[in-house]
Amino acid sequence: MTQDLPPYLVPHSQEPIDILYEDAHLLLVRKPHYLLTIPGRHPLNKDCMITRLQQRYPGASVVHRLDLDTSGIMVVPLTREAHSHISRQFQQRRVEKTYTAIVWGEPQQDSGEIELPIVCDWVNRPRQKICFERGKQALTRYRVLQRQGDRSRLELTPVTGRSHQLRIHLRELGHPILGCDMYAHPAAEAMADRLLLHATTLAFEHPATGQWLAGESPSPF
Repeated sequence: MTQDLPPYLVPHSQEPIDILYEDAHLLLVRKPHYLLTIPGRHPLNKDCMITRLQQRYPGASVVHRLDLDTSGIMVVPLTREAHSHISRQFQQRRVEKTYTAIVWGEPQQDSGEIELPIVCDWVNRPRQKICFERGKQALTRYRVLQRQGDRSRLELTPVTGRSHQLRIHLRELGHPILGCDMYAHPAAEAMADRLLLHATTLAFEHPATGQWLAGESPSPF
């Protein structure tokens, strides 16, 4: 008789969620790293960004996600109309977003594109893998901001939004993100005590005014 494995309990960040912008239709917030975007399946993993926000903003909903390990800027709709409007912009790839990452080594080129198809690695979930037969098209643009010998600071622009896209694409480039416990080799993982990936900018059409709304959350590392 096999014994059930204990549930995985995620780390719970005690950092506050910073409100960067607020109006009657939406919020721009900064999610701390080690905070889920939505509740986990286990009751002990209920603490997350959206449940915290809903205590103060009952109409708050999730229209996109950041991984547990990733910090940075997110938009949180406060009405059904705002949710539908912003959701369509994400689906149509009209939302502009950039990330800051610190990666292993120095890329040869100052800028470039990584286009490799991604599919879920079902045997090793939640990991993803590159698969040219069943993978979905995925495109990441990168630009080197600073070179420091054993590491580099990059600006990343995901054109598509596949799960773990930035992490797996940077690994395939040969420059895994420091502190990544899923895709970095041991030396790169050991160089940081957290995943050095942060959602830095987010811009989209305001669902009520139609004006372009741009927000920024500077990288904490």
